[in-house]
Amino acid sequence: MENQPIIEIRGLDKIYKTKNAEVQALRDINLTIDKGEIYGIIGLSGAGKSTLVRCMNFLERPTAGHVFVDGVDLGTLNTRELGKARQNIGMIFQQFNLMMQRTVEKNICFPMEIAGVDKASQKKRVDELLEIVDLSDKRDVYPSQLSGGQKQRVAIARALATSPSVLLCDEATSALDPKTTRAILTLLKDINRKLGITIVIITHEMSVIEEVCSQVAIIDNSQIAESGRVAEIFAHPKTASAQRLVNPEGNKIDFGGRPGKSIRIVFDGNSSYEPVIGSMVLHCKAPVNIMFADTKNIEGRAYGQMIIQLPEDESTAGKMLEYLSGQNVSVEEVSADD
Repeated sequence: MENQPIIEIRGLDKIYKTKNAEVQALRDINLTIDKGEIYGIIGLSGAGKSTLVRCMNFLERPTAGHVFVDGVDLGTLNTRELGKARQNIGMIFQQFNLMMQRTVEKNICFPMEIAGVDKASQKKRVDELLEIVDLSDKRDVYPSQLSGGQKQRVAIARALATSPSVLLCDEATSALDPKTTRAILTLLKDINRKLGITIVIITHEMSVIEEVCSQVAIIDNSQIAESGRVAEIFAHPKTASAQRLVNPEGNKIDFGGRPGKSIRIVFDGNSSYEPVIGSMVLHCKAPVNIMFADTKNIEGRAYGQMIIQLPEDESTAGKMLEYLSGQNVSVEEVSADD
């Protein structure tokens, strides 16, 4: 079942009305998310990404357009049917949203209580979920006694309680330190792999997208600016929005009026492990100035980019460009205006 969509969004708009004005939070959003994917939606603060994820389960009702989940148009459902459909869509939040008066076990049981699951089945499911999130020893503990990472694990277990097909994560790691963030992202990858659940991750951090997502949509000014495979967008960002997110430091480089052209080298997934620049310098017998370098591991392969300044001598610079063209890397000229 290759490329079978589980979420389809068509022509979605969301307008908030205030006393004196209307604010368009989303404009003509079109997205398809396939079963079993970890799909990232990234944008800067205020871009509309959290509104979009809340429209996916109708916590926010769109002003126009359609949201299909597993082939069902959520906009056609009545309140009772929508409640039933939401059992198939788990959600976790930045601030965990746990009930402080309930133990870990009772927090996880809550969605099953609403769904009318019997007590014996609830207990069995809690056992399974505590094992998955590695909190079997915290069953009777209250949220106030847990760390941030543990609270998010409880929130993940609760979101999985009704065995959903989709898990929505709204800035789920933003309140966590880097080490805990990595642990939570590893857990989400394991859940995706073992249970086959489609995961949608909303974030403002490119590092989160690179760590776990296979596909990404970039949202900017309430619209989708660009979407596609993470590796492709990282290597060849087409829009200004994507370039800002992929290469925030590279955009701040001070060229300082230096002579000679500067180039951006994008590695293809293998070659960043190879000494391409060192070999080029030895081959052409001339040094280069590395102005920016960044490599990342995406989907188990190495991707990266460098911005280097070539020698002022045009003949040597041409020789270097010729050498790079045979090394399976993408090269483009950059300037202070890029």
